[in-house]
Amino acid sequence: MTSIDRYPPMTIADADDIGSNPTDNSPLIEIAARRYSRRAALRGLGLTGAAGLFTGLLGARSAKADGNPSTLTFEEIEQGIDDGLRLAKGYRADVLIRWGDKLSPNAPAFEAGKSTAAGQAVQFGYNNDFIGFISLPVGSNASDHGLLCVNHEYTNIELMFPGLTEDDKLDKATAEQVATEMEAHGHSILEIQRTGDKWAVVEDSPYNRRVTATTLITITGPAAGSDRLKTSADTSGMSVKGMVNNCSGGITPWGTVLTCEENFNNYFGGDPSAAPDAASFKRYGIKGEPEYAWWKHEARFDLSQEPNEPNRFGWVVEIDPFDPKSPPMKRTALGRLKHEAATSVIDKSGHVVVYLGDDERFDYLYRFVSKGTYSAGDRKANLGLLDNGTLSVAKFDPDGKLHWLPLTYGEGPLTEANGFKSQADVVIETRRAADLLGATPMDRPEDVETDPVTGRVYVVLTNNTKRGYNQIDAVNPRADNTAGQIVELIPAGGDGKDADHTAAEYKWDMFLVAGNPLWGTTMYGKGTSKNGWLACPDNVAFDPKGRLWIATDQGGTQKKFGIGDGLYGTDVSGDGRAVTRKFVAMPRDAETCGPCFTPDAKTLFIAVQHPGEGSVFAEPTTRWPDFDQNLPPRPAVIAIVKEDGGEIGS
Repeated sequence: MTSIDRYPPMTIADADDIGSNPTDNSPLIEIAARRYSRRAALRGLGLTGAAGLFTGLLGARSAKADGNPSTLTFEEIEQGIDDGLRLAKGYRADVLIRWGDKLSPNAPAFEAGKSTAAGQAVQFGYNNDFIGFISLPVGSNASDHGLLCVNHEYTNIELMFPGLTEDDKLDKATAEQVATEMEAHGHSILEIQRTGDKWAVVEDSPYNRRVTATTLITITGPAAGSDRLKTSADTSGMSVKGMVNNCSGGITPWGTVLTCEENFNNYFGGDPSAAPDAASFKRYGIKGEPEYAWWKHEARFDLSQEPNEPNRFGWVVEIDPFDPKSPPMKRTALGRLKHEAATSVIDKSGHVVVYLGDDERFDYLYRFVSKGTYSAGDRKANLGLLDNGTLSVAKFDPDGKLHWLPLTYGEGPLTEANGFKSQADVVIETRRAADLLGATPMDRPEDVETDPVTGRVYVVLTNNTKRGYNQIDAVNPRADNTAGQIVELIPAGGDGKDADHTAAEYKWDMFLVAGNPLWGTTMYGKGTSKNGWLACPDNVAFDPKGRLWIATDQGGTQKKFGIGDGLYGTDVSGDGRAVTRKFVAMPRDAETCGPCFTPDAKTLFIAVQHPGEGSVFAEPTTRWPDFDQNLPPRPAVIAIVKEDGGEIGS
């Protein structure tokens, strides 16, 4: 049995794990073996064979004499699974806002099991994910006052209302319950302020706002007005009602929010094979087997009535949080994917670069480079930068090179001969266009973040249990990959501000290969403790000192790994590189989402998503955060501070 085979067999019940890529663009396993044999020899490790690419790499990097090579000095917490939340000694976590809490003085108070659509539209949404903090006043770097921008990815209706289960919710969910679900999706913008070391929502703020699955959103960019986006409710193809499955996102340099539609395929009922875009629907995993009952009560989610409606979802949406009256914009130039995140950086040339992951097994990593350049101080001019530019997809070579392949209509195979009549068709069928260019299928690309100090880019690959031994390659080096990895991209040009994020070719390296070292192939820095290993990295964030914080999402595999999800910190350079240290442990069955720091690094916001998932309203597996027998578990945002008032992690 090889080291790869020693991982226990796992079934990950996850919408991102369905897989719909029919191509075989991966390099051969022999090439992958040569790549890592070369790197191992350089390190003096003497590894041989692709089956043991990383075995023994735990401890390969040097450690400081004091035993802790990391610049992170907090006392690690132990691994395990808990009903409540645990965090490192000397820190405190306060619940800032929970599902159902009021966003305005006139909003109704939360009533367990009695939520309504009208109430939910002015209350904090469900299953909070991405968090972005923007200082107030506008343009400042304040750390005690700002806007918190939070995604609401999906709903667990069986935990929202009594009498429903995972098995019968599609048949029993009422029209009002479905309408409430729709209002619980989307995004919340709330003004928050710190007094002393306590944060609170400014309830009467004019900025407080919900964007939901029923909010009118403008379509911009190449696909705007396309016949493939027109419906009976929108014969122009220029606007759409709502956004769904908003997972992660990003904050732009001009202070807007990029919120990403991910698993949009799970909302549509009816027969996709009868639709004009049947082949495209298949590539996006639209099977007519929805996870929600919306299509029974809302005609636009029924493919037999509105076959073009799915083409209106799967986009990056830009929201201006400082203008509550402005419509959100679906920026179609960024492509149609199961978007996990959208991280933007201003290149030294002035162009804005956005990194994007398509969170499904065997799908791709993308980059968008704006045609126009950023104008410091001219916020209005910057608001249109994401409508014109070049979208590219990544191809990884086994020799450590990365090529960005432009997805441009009329170039290469992206022509009428292959069914593309315009750039609108290219972005509507981004996945198929990338297939034709020979992009590298990845192990679920999730978050992508840039290091504010070095300019390097970190790509989080969560897992891929369907990758076979004959499908492994240099950047996806494990079959039956249950635990994931993090890849480091090195732009040309130099470090920091010298990094050229528009270059056609980068270098890449493996930063971390996750999992329990006792089970098989892993790669951490020397000094990683028995509590420091992690599984299924998901969202990541950098603190102001350039240290990486890794949130995990094990899906339904927590019991098999034996640890709950949590947040881990690590250095990206020096002796502490890839020495991961566990800082926070989530409540039972909850996922860690949206880590976000204030500019002074003295507050860390985390979204605690889906506590109690897999159970029902009457008998949840945890009642976090209220622990009231009359209340179900409630997804919430927490604010973590150091009790002595210092910076997080140091």
